[in-house]
Amino acid sequence: MSESKGMAKFIFVTGGVVSSLGKGIAAASIGCLLEARGLKVNLQKFDPYLNVDPGTMSPFQHGEVFVTDDGAETDLDLGHYERFTHAHLTQLNNLTSGRIYESIIQKERRGDYLGKTVQVIPHVTDEIKMAARRLAKDSDVVIVEIGGTVGDIESLPFLEAIRQLRHELGRENTIFVHVTLVPWIAAAHELKTKPTQHSVKELRAIGIQPDILLCRSERFLSEDVRSKIALFCDVDQEAVITANDVASVYEVPLSFAAQNVDDTILRLLRLDVPEADMGRWSAMVERIKSPIDEVDIGLVGKYVEYEDSYKSLKEALLHGGLAHNLKVRIHWIDAEVLTSQEEAAKALRNFDAILVPGGFGKRGVDGMIEAIRYARENDVPYFGICLGMQTMVIEFARNVCGLADADSTEFEPATLNRVIYKLRELKGVDELGGTMRLGAYPCALAEGSLAHAAYGQSEISERHRHRFEFNRKFEPLLTANGLRITGESPGDRTYVEICEIPGNHWFLGCQFHPEFKSKPMEPHPLFASFVDAAYRYRRRRVAPLTSEAEAAENPAMSPSPVGVGGQDD
Repeated sequence: MSESKGMAKFIFVTGGVVSSLGKGIAAASIGCLLEARGLKVNLQKFDPYLNVDPGTMSPFQHGEVFVTDDGAETDLDLGHYERFTHAHLTQLNNLTSGRIYESIIQKERRGDYLGKTVQVIPHVTDEIKMAARRLAKDSDVVIVEIGGTVGDIESLPFLEAIRQLRHELGRENTIFVHVTLVPWIAAAHELKTKPTQHSVKELRAIGIQPDILLCRSERFLSEDVRSKIALFCDVDQEAVITANDVASVYEVPLSFAAQNVDDTILRLLRLDVPEADMGRWSAMVERIKSPIDEVDIGLVGKYVEYEDSYKSLKEALLHGGLAHNLKVRIHWIDAEVLTSQEEAAKALRNFDAILVPGGFGKRGVDGMIEAIRYARENDVPYFGICLGMQTMVIEFARNVCGLADADSTEFEPATLNRVIYKLRELKGVDELGGTMRLGAYPCALAEGSLAHAAYGQSEISERHRHRFEFNRKFEPLLTANGLRITGESPGDRTYVEICEIPGNHWFLGCQFHPEFKSKPMEPHPLFASFVDAAYRYRRRRVAPLTSEAEAAENPAMSPSPVGVGGQDD
Protein backbone atom coordinates (compact mmCIF):
# COMPACT_ATOMS: atom_id res chain seq x y z
CA MET A 1 0.00 0.00 0.00
CA SER A 2 2.99 2.24 0.26
CA GLU A 3 4.59 4.03 -2.67
CA SER A 4 7.64 1.78 -2.68
CA LYS A 5 6.53 -1.84 -2.70
CA GLY A 6 7.94 -3.74 0.24
CA MET A 7 9.13 -0.60 2.02
CA ALA A 8 7.40 0.19 5.29
CA LYS A 9 6.70 3.71 6.47
CA PHE A 10 7.88 4.78 9.93
CA ILE A 11 6.14 6.93 12.54
CA PHE A 12 8.39 7.97 15.42
CA VAL A 13 6.63 9.03 18.64
CA THR A 14 8.54 11.12 21.18
CA GLY A 15 7.51 12.89 24.38
CA GLY A 16 8.43 16.20 25.95
CA VAL A 17 8.04 18.46 28.99
CA VAL A 18 7.18 15.72 31.51
CA SER A 19 6.84 11.94 31.60
CA SER A 20 3.55 10.01 31.78
CA LEU A 21 1.82 12.05 29.06
CA GLY A 22 0.52 8.91 27.36
CA LYS A 23 2.91 8.30 24.47
CA GLY A 24 1.98 4.62 24.55
CA ILE A 25 -1.75 5.33 24.30
CA ALA A 26 -1.04 7.86 21.52
CA ALA A 27 1.04 5.34 19.55
CA ALA A 28 -1.57 2.60 20.06
CA SER A 29 -4.39 4.93 19.01
CA ILE A 30 -2.58 5.90 15.82
CA GLY A 31 -2.07 2.20 15.13
CA CYS A 32 -5.78 1.59 15.72
CA LEU A 33 -6.75 4.28 13.20
CA LEU A 34 -4.31 3.10 10.54
CA GLU A 35 -5.50 -0.51 10.93
CA ALA A 36 -9.05 0.75 10.39
CA ARG A 37 -7.79 2.18 7.08
CA GLY A 38 -6.66 -1.28 5.97
CA LEU A 39 -2.95 -0.92 6.73
CA LYS A 40 -0.86 -3.61 8.41
CA VAL A 41 0.68 -2.00 11.48
CA ASN A 42 3.51 -3.00 13.80
CA LEU A 43 4.63 -1.15 16.92
CA GLN A 44 7.88 -0.94 18.85
CA LYS A 45 9.02 0.61 22.12
CA PHE A 46 12.59 1.72 22.88
CA ASP A 47 13.28 2.21 26.59
CA PRO A 48 16.38 4.19 27.57
CA TYR A 49 17.08 2.50 30.93
CA LEU A 50 20.06 0.15 31.32
CA ASN A 51 18.11 -2.88 32.56
CA VAL A 52 18.14 -5.63 29.94
CA ASP A 53 14.36 -5.89 30.39
CA PRO A 54 11.86 -4.80 33.07
CA GLY A 55 11.56 -8.32 34.49
CA THR A 56 13.61 -7.63 37.63
CA MET A 57 12.29 -4.10 38.23
CA SER A 58 9.96 -3.28 41.11
CA PRO A 59 6.32 -2.79 40.09
CA PHE A 60 6.40 0.45 42.09
CA GLN A 61 9.24 1.67 39.83
CA HIS A 62 8.04 0.46 36.46
CA GLY A 63 4.48 -0.76 36.74
CA GLU A 64 3.34 -3.98 35.12
CA VAL A 65 5.64 -6.31 33.21
CA PHE A 66 3.77 -7.33 30.06
CA VAL A 67 4.59 -10.80 28.68
CA THR A 68 4.40 -11.73 24.98
CA ASP A 69 3.75 -15.16 23.47
CA ASP A 70 7.48 -15.76 22.92
CA GLY A 71 8.24 -15.08 26.59
CA ALA A 72 9.60 -11.53 26.41
CA GLU A 73 9.19 -9.47 29.58
CA THR A 74 8.34 -6.05 28.24
CA ASP A 75 7.10 -2.56 28.99
CA LEU A 76 3.41 -2.15 29.82
CA ASP A 77 2.95 0.00 26.70
CA LEU A 78 3.09 -3.21 24.65
CA GLY A 79 -0.15 -4.14 26.39
CA HIS A 80 -1.72 -0.98 24.97
CA TYR A 81 -0.39 -1.87 21.51
CA GLU A 82 -1.99 -5.34 21.62
CA ARG A 83 -5.29 -4.11 23.05
CA PHE A 84 -5.70 -1.37 20.42
CA THR A 85 -4.41 -3.28 17.36
CA HIS A 86 -3.99 -6.78 15.96
CA ALA A 87 -0.18 -6.57 15.91
CA HIS A 88 1.49 -9.78 17.09
CA LEU A 89 4.28 -8.61 19.38
CA THR A 90 7.51 -10.39 20.30
CA GLN A 91 10.82 -9.65 21.98
CA LEU A 92 11.75 -7.60 18.91
CA ASN A 93 9.04 -5.08 19.77
CA ASN A 94 10.67 -3.84 22.99
CA LEU A 95 14.35 -3.01 23.35
CA THR A 96 16.17 -1.26 26.17
CA SER A 97 19.53 0.48 26.28
CA GLY A 98 20.67 -2.45 28.40
CA ARG A 99 19.83 -5.02 25.72
CA ILE A 100 21.38 -2.90 22.97
CA TYR A 101 24.63 -2.36 24.90
CA GLU A 102 24.68 -6.06 25.83
CA SER A 103 24.51 -6.96 22.14
CA ILE A 104 27.25 -4.48 21.24
CA ILE A 105 29.58 -5.71 23.98
CA GLN A 106 29.07 -9.34 22.93
CA LYS A 107 29.98 -8.38 19.35
CA GLU A 108 33.04 -6.49 20.54
CA ARG A 109 34.21 -9.48 22.60
CA ARG A 110 33.81 -11.75 19.57
CA GLY A 111 35.87 -9.37 17.47
CA ASP A 112 33.01 -8.48 15.11
CA TYR A 113 34.16 -4.86 14.90
CA LEU A 114 37.57 -5.89 13.54
CA GLY A 115 39.57 -3.77 15.96
CA LYS A 116 37.61 -0.56 15.50
CA THR A 117 36.90 1.83 18.36
CA VAL A 118 33.32 1.09 19.46
CA GLN A 119 31.38 4.34 19.86
CA VAL A 120 27.83 5.63 20.37
CA ILE A 121 27.91 6.86 16.77
CA PRO A 122 27.87 4.78 14.66
CA HIS A 123 27.75 1.51 16.60
CA VAL A 124 24.97 2.19 19.13
CA THR A 125 22.85 4.15 16.68
CA ASP A 126 23.34 1.47 14.01
CA GLU A 127 22.13 -1.19 16.45
CA ILE A 128 19.01 0.89 17.18
CA LYS A 129 18.30 1.48 13.48
CA MET A 130 18.76 -2.22 12.73
CA ALA A 131 16.26 -3.10 15.48
CA ALA A 132 13.67 -0.74 13.98
CA ARG A 133 14.25 -1.96 10.41
CA ARG A 134 13.71 -5.60 11.46
CA LEU A 135 10.00 -4.90 11.94
CA ALA A 136 9.57 -3.36 8.50
CA LYS A 137 9.58 -6.62 6.56
CA ASP A 138 5.90 -7.57 6.80
CA SER A 139 4.34 -4.21 7.69
CA ASP A 140 2.93 -1.20 5.90
CA VAL A 141 3.60 1.11 8.84
CA VAL A 142 5.90 0.72 11.85
CA ILE A 143 5.16 2.97 14.83
CA VAL A 144 8.22 3.43 17.05
CA GLU A 145 7.81 4.97 20.51
CA ILE A 146 10.88 6.44 22.20
CA GLY A 147 10.64 6.14 25.97
CA GLY A 148 11.61 8.92 28.34
CA THR A 149 11.44 12.66 27.79
CA VAL A 150 13.25 14.80 25.23
CA GLY A 151 16.20 16.38 27.02
CA ASP A 152 17.10 13.26 29.02
CA ILE A 153 20.69 12.12 28.50
CA GLU A 154 19.60 8.48 28.33
CA SER A 155 17.40 8.92 25.27
CA LEU A 156 19.88 10.86 23.10
CA PRO A 157 21.21 7.80 21.18
CA PHE A 158 17.65 6.83 20.25
CA LEU A 159 16.77 10.32 19.07
CA GLU A 160 19.96 10.47 17.01
CA ALA A 161 19.12 7.09 15.49
CA ILE A 162 15.65 8.16 14.36
CA ARG A 163 17.09 11.39 13.00
CA GLN A 164 19.44 9.30 10.87
CA LEU A 165 16.60 7.03 9.77
CA ARG A 166 14.71 10.01 8.35
CA HIS A 167 17.85 11.01 6.46
CA GLU A 168 18.25 7.47 5.09
CA LEU A 169 14.59 6.69 4.32
CA GLY A 170 13.39 10.10 3.16
CA ARG A 171 10.69 12.47 4.37
CA GLU A 172 7.92 10.69 2.47
CA ASN A 173 8.66 7.49 4.44
CA THR A 174 9.06 8.90 7.96
CA ILE A 175 7.20 11.29 10.20
CA PHE A 176 7.82 12.57 13.72
CA VAL A 177 4.94 12.79 16.22
CA HIS A 178 5.72 14.68 19.41
CA VAL A 179 3.52 14.32 22.51
CA THR A 180 3.77 17.45 24.62
CA LEU A 181 2.01 19.33 27.42
CA VAL A 182 -0.11 22.48 27.24
CA PRO A 183 -0.94 23.15 30.90
CA TRP A 184 -3.98 25.07 32.13
CA ILE A 185 -2.93 27.70 34.68
CA ALA A 186 -5.99 28.15 36.87
CA ALA A 187 -4.82 31.44 38.43
CA ALA A 188 -4.43 33.00 34.98
CA HIS A 189 -7.41 31.15 33.41
CA GLU A 190 -5.15 30.41 30.47
CA LEU A 191 -3.54 27.60 28.52
CA LYS A 192 0.24 28.05 28.35
CA THR A 193 2.13 27.08 25.19
CA LYS A 194 5.66 27.90 26.37
CA PRO A 195 6.46 24.35 27.64
CA THR A 196 5.56 22.98 24.19
CA GLN A 197 7.67 25.61 22.47
CA HIS A 198 10.69 24.71 24.59
CA SER A 199 10.17 20.98 24.08
CA VAL A 200 10.10 21.41 20.30
CA LYS A 201 13.18 23.66 20.57
CA GLU A 202 15.00 20.77 22.32
CA LEU A 203 14.06 18.43 19.48
CA ARG A 204 15.09 20.86 16.77
CA ALA A 205 18.46 21.38 18.49
CA ILE A 206 19.29 17.73 17.76
CA GLY A 207 18.01 17.86 14.20
CA ILE A 208 14.41 16.65 14.53
CA GLN A 209 11.51 18.78 13.33
CA PRO A 210 8.18 17.30 14.48
CA ASP A 211 5.48 16.92 11.84
CA ILE A 212 2.56 16.46 14.26
CA LEU A 213 2.11 17.74 17.80
CA LEU A 214 -0.22 15.89 20.16
CA CYS A 215 -0.89 18.44 22.88
CA ARG A 216 -1.95 16.92 26.18
CA SER A 217 -4.28 19.29 27.96
CA GLU A 218 -7.15 19.40 30.40
CA ARG A 219 -9.07 21.54 27.93
CA PHE A 220 -9.66 21.66 24.23
CA LEU A 221 -7.21 23.93 22.40
CA SER A 222 -8.82 26.96 20.76
CA GLU A 223 -7.96 27.97 17.21
CA ASP A 224 -5.89 30.85 18.58
CA VAL A 225 -3.81 28.55 20.76
CA ARG A 226 -3.31 26.06 17.92
CA SER A 227 -2.33 28.89 15.58
CA LYS A 228 0.22 30.16 18.09
CA ILE A 229 1.76 26.72 18.58
CA ALA A 230 1.88 26.16 14.82
CA LEU A 231 3.65 29.48 14.28
CA PHE A 232 6.31 29.10 16.98
CA CYS A 233 6.93 25.39 16.41
CA ASP A 234 6.87 25.52 12.59
CA VAL A 235 4.11 22.91 12.27
CA ASP A 236 0.97 23.01 10.10
CA GLN A 237 -1.99 24.18 12.16
CA GLU A 238 -4.00 21.10 11.17
CA ALA A 239 -1.16 19.02 12.67
CA VAL A 240 -1.54 20.64 16.11
CA ILE A 241 -3.87 18.16 17.82
CA THR A 242 -5.70 18.44 21.12
CA ALA A 243 -5.04 15.33 23.17
CA ASN A 244 -7.41 16.28 25.95
CA ASP A 245 -8.35 14.22 29.00
CA VAL A 246 -11.04 11.61 28.30
CA ALA A 247 -13.07 9.32 30.55
CA SER A 248 -11.69 6.15 28.91
CA VAL A 249 -8.47 5.57 26.98
CA TYR A 250 -10.56 3.81 24.33
CA GLU A 251 -12.01 7.20 23.38
CA VAL A 252 -8.59 8.45 22.22
CA PRO A 253 -8.70 6.90 18.71
CA LEU A 254 -12.12 8.48 18.16
CA SER A 255 -10.86 11.85 19.41
CA PHE A 256 -7.90 11.65 17.03
CA ALA A 257 -10.15 10.58 14.15
CA ALA A 258 -12.43 13.58 14.77
CA GLN A 259 -9.38 15.82 14.37
CA ASN A 260 -8.26 14.01 11.18
CA VAL A 261 -5.00 12.71 12.65
CA ASP A 262 -5.07 9.68 10.36
CA ASP A 263 -5.71 11.88 7.29
CA THR A 264 -2.75 14.08 8.21
CA ILE A 265 -0.47 11.06 8.67
CA LEU A 266 -1.55 9.50 5.37
CA ARG A 267 -0.99 12.79 3.54
CA LEU A 268 2.49 13.17 4.98
CA LEU A 269 3.39 9.56 4.17
CA ARG A 270 1.76 9.78 0.72
CA LEU A 271 -0.49 6.79 1.29
CA ASP A 272 -3.78 6.37 -0.57
CA VAL A 273 -6.06 4.03 1.39
CA PRO A 274 -9.83 3.64 2.02
CA GLU A 275 -11.73 5.58 4.65
CA ALA A 276 -11.69 4.20 8.20
CA ASP A 277 -14.63 2.24 9.57
CA MET A 278 -14.67 2.90 13.32
CA GLY A 279 -18.26 1.71 13.79
CA ARG A 280 -17.50 -1.29 16.01
CA TRP A 281 -15.00 0.70 18.04
CA SER A 282 -17.52 3.53 18.55
CA ALA A 283 -20.17 1.01 19.63
CA MET A 284 -17.73 -0.44 22.17
CA VAL A 285 -17.03 3.03 23.60
CA GLU A 286 -20.78 3.68 23.86
CA ARG A 287 -21.18 0.48 25.89
CA ILE A 288 -18.47 1.72 28.26
CA LYS A 289 -20.38 4.99 28.69
CA SER A 290 -23.83 3.42 29.07
CA PRO A 291 -23.72 0.27 31.23
CA ILE A 292 -26.99 -1.31 32.31
CA ASP A 293 -25.68 -2.02 35.82
CA GLU A 294 -22.45 -2.44 37.78
CA VAL A 295 -20.49 -4.86 39.93
CA ASP A 296 -18.03 -4.22 42.76
CA ILE A 297 -14.90 -6.35 42.77
CA GLY A 298 -12.35 -6.37 45.57
CA LEU A 299 -8.79 -6.74 44.26
CA VAL A 300 -6.53 -7.92 47.10
CA GLY A 301 -2.93 -7.36 46.08
CA LYS A 302 0.61 -6.46 47.07
CA TYR A 303 1.14 -3.42 44.84
CA VAL A 304 -2.24 -1.68 45.03
CA GLU A 305 -0.67 1.70 45.87
CA TYR A 306 0.41 1.92 42.21
CA GLU A 307 -2.41 0.82 39.92
CA ASP A 308 -0.16 0.57 36.85
CA SER A 309 1.29 -2.54 38.53
CA TYR A 310 -1.95 -4.26 37.46
CA LYS A 311 -2.60 -2.35 34.21
CA SER A 312 -3.63 -5.30 32.01
CA LEU A 313 -5.67 -6.78 34.85
CA LYS A 314 -7.60 -3.55 35.31
CA GLU A 315 -8.33 -3.41 31.57
CA ALA A 316 -9.30 -7.10 31.40
CA LEU A 317 -11.88 -6.59 34.16
CA LEU A 318 -13.29 -3.64 32.20
CA HIS A 319 -13.46 -5.90 29.11
CA GLY A 320 -15.23 -8.59 31.15
CA GLY A 321 -17.83 -5.99 32.08
CA LEU A 322 -18.20 -4.94 28.45
CA ALA A 323 -19.17 -8.51 27.56
CA HIS A 324 -22.29 -8.05 29.73
CA ASN A 325 -22.81 -4.28 29.41
CA LEU A 326 -21.72 -3.85 33.04
CA LYS A 327 -19.51 -1.29 34.72
CA VAL A 328 -16.82 -2.94 36.84
CA ARG A 329 -15.82 -0.94 39.88
CA ILE A 330 -12.45 -2.12 41.21
CA HIS A 331 -11.71 -1.61 44.90
CA TRP A 332 -7.97 -1.78 45.63
CA ILE A 333 -7.24 -3.53 48.93
CA ASP A 334 -3.76 -3.85 50.43
CA ALA A 335 -3.36 -7.51 51.40
CA GLU A 336 -1.29 -6.53 54.43
CA VAL A 337 -4.31 -5.00 56.21
CA LEU A 338 -6.24 -8.30 56.22
CA THR A 339 -4.71 -9.69 59.39
CA SER A 340 -7.66 -11.88 60.49
CA GLN A 341 -11.01 -13.26 59.36
CA GLU A 342 -12.70 -10.40 61.20
CA GLU A 343 -10.67 -7.84 59.25
CA ALA A 344 -11.30 -9.72 56.00
CA ALA A 345 -15.05 -9.80 56.61
CA LYS A 346 -15.10 -6.10 57.42
CA ALA A 347 -13.11 -5.20 54.29
CA LEU A 348 -14.73 -7.61 51.80
CA ARG A 349 -18.38 -8.07 52.78
CA ASN A 350 -19.76 -5.47 50.36
CA PHE A 351 -18.10 -6.85 47.23
CA ASP A 352 -19.63 -9.03 44.54
CA ALA A 353 -16.41 -10.93 43.86
CA ILE A 354 -12.80 -11.14 45.03
CA LEU A 355 -9.68 -11.34 42.90
CA VAL A 356 -6.10 -12.04 44.03
CA PRO A 357 -3.54 -11.23 41.29
CA GLY A 358 0.08 -12.24 40.73
CA GLY A 359 3.11 -11.10 42.66
CA PHE A 360 6.39 -12.22 44.18
CA GLY A 361 7.64 -12.49 47.75
CA LYS A 362 6.10 -13.21 51.16
CA ARG A 363 4.77 -9.74 51.96
CA GLY A 364 0.97 -9.69 52.00
CA VAL A 365 0.51 -13.43 51.45
CA ASP A 366 -1.18 -14.01 54.84
CA GLY A 367 -3.74 -11.33 53.95
CA MET A 368 -4.39 -12.96 50.58
CA ILE A 369 -5.03 -16.28 52.32
CA GLU A 370 -7.49 -14.60 54.70
CA ALA A 371 -9.31 -13.09 51.70
CA ILE A 372 -9.47 -16.46 49.93
CA ARG A 373 -10.79 -18.18 53.06
CA TYR A 374 -13.48 -15.53 53.40
CA ALA A 375 -14.51 -16.01 49.74
CA ARG A 376 -14.59 -19.81 50.04
CA GLU A 377 -16.53 -19.94 53.31
CA ASN A 378 -19.05 -17.31 52.19
CA ASP A 379 -19.41 -18.59 48.60
CA VAL A 380 -18.23 -15.30 47.09
CA PRO A 381 -16.98 -15.63 43.47
CA TYR A 382 -13.20 -15.86 43.51
CA PHE A 383 -10.57 -15.54 40.79
CA GLY A 384 -6.92 -16.23 41.57
CA ILE A 385 -4.21 -15.44 39.03
CA CYS A 386 -0.67 -16.89 39.29
CA LEU A 387 0.15 -16.18 42.96
CA GLY A 388 -3.63 -16.02 43.45
CA MET A 389 -3.89 -19.69 42.42
CA GLN A 390 -0.93 -20.69 44.58
CA THR A 391 -2.36 -18.99 47.67
CA MET A 392 -5.74 -20.58 46.89
CA VAL A 393 -4.08 -24.02 47.06
CA ILE A 394 -2.25 -23.11 50.30
CA GLU A 395 -5.49 -21.90 51.92
CA PHE A 396 -7.33 -25.06 50.88
CA ALA A 397 -4.54 -27.31 52.17
CA ARG A 398 -4.46 -25.52 55.53
CA ASN A 399 -8.12 -24.98 56.26
CA VAL A 400 -9.83 -27.87 54.46
CA CYS A 401 -7.19 -30.62 54.38
CA GLY A 402 -5.79 -29.89 57.85
CA LEU A 403 -2.17 -29.23 56.81
CA ALA A 404 -1.62 -26.30 59.16
CA ASP A 405 1.93 -25.67 57.92
CA ALA A 406 1.14 -26.01 54.19
CA ASP A 407 3.06 -23.36 52.30
CA SER A 408 5.16 -22.47 49.28
CA THR A 409 8.92 -22.86 49.35
CA GLU A 410 9.02 -19.27 48.10
CA PHE A 411 7.81 -18.16 51.54
CA GLU A 412 8.94 -21.00 53.84
CA PRO A 413 11.77 -23.02 52.23
CA ALA A 414 11.88 -25.49 55.15
CA THR A 415 8.16 -26.35 55.27
CA LEU A 416 7.36 -30.07 55.19
CA ASN A 417 4.04 -29.62 53.38
CA ARG A 418 5.29 -27.76 50.34
CA VAL A 419 2.10 -27.74 48.27
CA ILE A 420 3.78 -25.12 46.04
CA TYR A 421 7.45 -25.46 45.19
CA LYS A 422 10.11 -24.17 42.81
CA LEU A 423 9.83 -25.20 39.16
CA ARG A 424 11.78 -28.41 38.69
CA GLU A 425 13.81 -27.04 35.81
CA LEU A 426 14.94 -24.09 37.96
CA LYS A 427 16.53 -26.16 40.74
CA GLY A 428 19.98 -24.69 41.32
CA VAL A 429 19.22 -21.55 39.28
CA ASP A 430 19.55 -18.44 41.46
CA GLU A 431 19.61 -15.66 38.86
CA LEU A 432 16.36 -13.71 38.67
CA GLY A 433 16.40 -12.18 35.18
CA GLY A 434 14.63 -14.24 32.51
CA THR A 435 14.72 -17.46 34.55
CA MET A 436 10.99 -18.06 34.97
CA ARG A 437 8.53 -20.09 32.93
CA LEU A 438 7.73 -17.37 30.44
CA GLY A 439 5.46 -17.07 27.42
CA ALA A 440 2.64 -19.08 25.87
CA TYR A 441 2.08 -22.73 26.77
CA PRO A 442 -0.85 -25.05 25.98
CA CYS A 443 -3.37 -26.19 28.57
CA ALA A 444 -5.89 -29.04 28.35
CA LEU A 445 -9.25 -28.32 30.01
CA ALA A 446 -11.44 -30.82 31.85
CA GLU A 447 -14.98 -31.20 30.58
CA GLY A 448 -17.71 -29.99 32.91
CA SER A 449 -15.44 -27.37 34.47
CA LEU A 450 -15.94 -23.62 34.76
CA ALA A 451 -12.89 -23.13 32.56
CA HIS A 452 -14.20 -25.43 29.81
CA ALA A 453 -17.59 -23.70 29.89
CA ALA A 454 -15.93 -20.26 29.66
CA TYR A 455 -13.59 -21.09 26.78
CA GLY A 456 -15.93 -23.45 24.93
CA GLN A 457 -13.00 -25.62 23.86
CA SER A 458 -10.81 -28.39 25.22
CA GLU A 459 -7.34 -26.94 24.67
CA ILE A 460 -6.12 -23.37 25.02
CA SER A 461 -2.86 -21.41 25.00
CA GLU A 462 -2.08 -18.80 27.66
CA ARG A 463 0.90 -16.70 28.73
CA HIS A 464 2.87 -17.48 31.86
CA ARG A 465 5.27 -15.72 34.22
CA HIS A 466 6.04 -17.80 37.29
CA ARG A 467 8.89 -19.44 39.18
CA PHE A 468 6.88 -21.81 41.41
CA GLU A 469 4.36 -24.55 40.66
CA PHE A 470 1.71 -26.85 42.14
CA ASN A 471 3.29 -29.90 43.83
CA ARG A 472 1.48 -32.92 42.40
CA LYS A 473 2.63 -35.05 45.34
CA PHE A 474 -0.25 -33.47 47.29
CA GLU A 475 -2.79 -33.89 44.49
CA PRO A 476 -4.53 -37.01 45.95
CA LEU A 477 -5.12 -35.33 49.33
CA LEU A 478 -6.29 -32.03 47.85
CA THR A 479 -8.64 -33.59 45.28
CA ALA A 480 -10.05 -36.05 47.84
CA ASN A 481 -11.15 -33.04 49.90
CA GLY A 482 -12.88 -31.30 47.00
CA LEU A 483 -10.28 -29.37 45.00
CA ARG A 484 -10.56 -30.13 41.29
CA ILE A 485 -7.72 -29.80 38.80
CA THR A 486 -9.39 -28.64 35.61
CA GLY A 487 -6.43 -27.45 33.54
CA GLU A 488 -3.04 -29.08 33.03
CA SER A 489 -0.27 -29.51 30.50
CA PRO A 490 -1.55 -31.69 27.67
CA GLY A 491 0.11 -35.06 27.19
CA ASP A 492 2.58 -35.37 30.07
CA ARG A 493 0.37 -33.53 32.61
CA THR A 494 3.52 -31.95 34.07
CA TYR A 495 2.02 -28.66 35.19
CA VAL A 496 -1.23 -27.88 36.96
CA GLU A 497 -2.66 -24.83 35.21
CA ILE A 498 -6.17 -24.40 36.68
CA CYS A 499 -7.78 -25.37 40.00
CA GLU A 500 -11.45 -25.06 40.91
CA ILE A 501 -13.67 -25.73 43.93
CA PRO A 502 -16.84 -27.17 42.32
CA GLY A 503 -19.10 -26.73 45.37
CA ASN A 504 -18.73 -22.96 45.30
CA HIS A 505 -20.58 -20.53 43.04
CA TRP A 506 -17.47 -19.55 40.98
CA PHE A 507 -14.09 -20.40 42.46
CA LEU A 508 -11.15 -20.68 40.09
CA GLY A 509 -7.41 -20.14 40.15
CA CYS A 510 -5.11 -20.23 37.14
CA GLN A 511 -1.30 -20.34 37.01
CA PHE A 512 -1.16 -18.28 33.80
CA HIS A 513 -1.98 -14.60 33.19
CA PRO A 514 -5.18 -14.40 31.10
CA GLU A 515 -5.21 -10.58 31.36
CA PHE A 516 -2.40 -10.35 28.80
CA LYS A 517 -4.68 -11.62 26.01
CA SER A 518 -7.83 -9.63 26.74
CA LYS A 519 -8.94 -6.87 24.36
CA PRO A 520 -11.90 -4.47 24.44
CA MET A 521 -13.30 -5.98 21.25
CA GLU A 522 -12.43 -9.53 22.38
CA PRO A 523 -12.95 -9.85 26.17
CA HIS A 524 -11.09 -12.77 27.66
CA PRO A 525 -13.45 -15.73 28.36
CA LEU A 526 -12.38 -16.14 32.00
CA PHE A 527 -12.90 -12.46 32.80
CA ALA A 528 -16.27 -12.44 31.03
CA SER A 529 -17.33 -15.51 33.03
CA PHE A 530 -15.99 -14.07 36.31
CA VAL A 531 -17.82 -10.76 35.89
CA ASP A 532 -21.01 -12.65 35.00
CA ALA A 533 -20.64 -14.69 38.21
CA ALA A 534 -20.06 -11.47 40.18
CA TYR A 535 -23.27 -9.98 38.76
CA ARG A 536 -25.28 -13.08 39.58
CA TYR A 537 -23.93 -12.98 43.13
CA ARG A 538 -24.74 -9.27 43.36
CA ARG A 539 -28.36 -9.91 42.44
CA ARG A 540 -28.61 -12.60 45.12
CA ARG A 541 -26.86 -10.35 47.64
CA VAL A 542 -28.75 -7.14 46.89
CA ALA A 543 -32.23 -8.59 46.30
CA PRO A 544 -33.00 -9.29 49.99
CA LEU A 545 -31.82 -5.80 50.96
CA THR A 546 -34.01 -4.23 48.28
CA SER A 547 -37.01 -6.28 49.39
CA GLU A 548 -36.52 -5.33 53.03
CA ALA A 549 -36.28 -1.62 52.13
CA GLU A 550 -39.43 -1.82 50.00
CA ALA A 551 -41.30 -3.66 52.76
CA ALA A 552 -40.25 -1.03 55.30
CA GLU A 553 -41.61 1.73 53.04
CA ASN A 554 -44.83 -0.16 52.30
CA PRO A 555 -45.75 -2.78 54.94
CA ALA A 556 -48.51 -4.06 52.69
CA MET A 557 -45.93 -5.27 50.21
CA SER A 558 -44.63 -8.78 50.71
CA PRO A 559 -40.95 -9.29 49.87
CA SER A 560 -40.13 -10.91 46.53
CA PRO A 561 -38.27 -14.23 46.60
CA VAL A 562 -34.50 -13.91 46.30
CA GLY A 563 -33.38 -13.85 42.68
CA VAL A 564 -36.85 -13.10 41.29
CA GLY A 565 -38.30 -9.90 39.87
CA GLY A 566 -37.13 -6.91 37.85
CA GLN A 567 -34.22 -7.69 35.57
CA ASP A 568 -32.88 -10.67 37.58
CA ASP A 569 -33.42 -13.42 35.05
